[in-house]
Amino acid sequence: MKKIISSLVIIFIATFLLSPFLVVVVKAAENSWTTMEPMPTARSGLGVAVVDGKIYVMGGSNYLDRFSTNEMYNPATNIWTTKTPMPTPRSSFGISVVDNKIYCIGGSTGDWEYTDANEVYDPATDTWETKTSMPTPRNGIDANVVNGKIYVIGGGQRTPNDNFDINEVYDPATDSWTTKTPIPTGVEGYASAVVGNKIYIMGGAVGVTLNQIYDPETDTWSNGASLPTGVDSAAVGVSAGDTATERIYVMGGKENLDGVNLNQVYDPETDTWVYGPTMPTARYGLGVAVVDDILYAIGGREGWVGFPISAANERYTPADFIPEFPSWTILPLLIAATLVGVIIRNKIRKRCIE
Repeated sequence: MKKIISSLVIIFIATFLLSPFLVVVVKAAENSWTTMEPMPTARSGLGVAVVDGKIYVMGGSNYLDRFSTNEMYNPATNIWTTKTPMPTPRSSFGISVVDNKIYCIGGSTGDWEYTDANEVYDPATDTWETKTSMPTPRNGIDANVVNGKIYVIGGGQRTPNDNFDINEVYDPATDSWTTKTPIPTGVEGYASAVVGNKIYIMGGAVGVTLNQIYDPETDTWSNGASLPTGVDSAAVGVSAGDTATERIYVMGGKENLDGVNLNQVYDPETDTWVYGPTMPTARYGLGVAVVDDILYAIGGREGWVGFPISAANERYTPADFIPEFPSWTILPLLIAATLVGVIIRNKIRKRCIE
């Protein structure tokens, strides 16, 4: 029995000594940025969407031309693959996912040219289908999904050079549009996200710090705490609370015609803001995708002079991130359990023989 106790003590001491190293490995990844494989086609004003853990990056522009490019990124392998292009080349459009299909709505098809196109992509078949057009052509929009319906809010056109306060809702089940209560202050180039079935519309122009919140259930608007820094053409990602605390991340954007690398973090529960670690590459007109609560900031434009377009793909791991442990992290415990089992088995066998 003394030998058994001694063996157990050694095993648990070894496991205890190894555990801090496992914690260090986890902590080192939190609240930090990593540069990943760049996007094959540099562009800004693109749309990003996630289906089955893959990131689809569609459309965009290099300022002179609008693209129909459709490139898929696999975070698990860090590899890009080209897919069937979008039927209508465009930038600054709304993009969302319903039932594993990607809807691309509205956008800009050229200088002072706007589309009402509503095209849906099925990643399973790599095919596109045209749906009922959006009632009001516009760009600078996002498309947010609540209870299976797509809300396209605000946006604008250079002619008549106004921001729209329109709130139009598309139902994929019936392929039809309806109109809801307008947003109090019309904005375009805003950042938006859905948390708790409410839609947050943030910013929309340089110096605009509005945080307008829409509740589809009651068809009403309210205001949240203002952005610390007003930007336009920023992008948003949400950590959904599965492996990280639920937060809205407003990344990048534009100030004084230059891209910024801001990472503004909003807590919907407490209605408060903090700044997170800045993006390695300052840019606006980028897209942000979230896979397993890890955020990927992709593409964008780095500045106005010379129109430098970015292909950057930078990964952000939020604070308080709890990863799914790879098998090697529990190896010491498995070894300990195995050794304990062997010792006990041998001891019982020895007593049976005696």
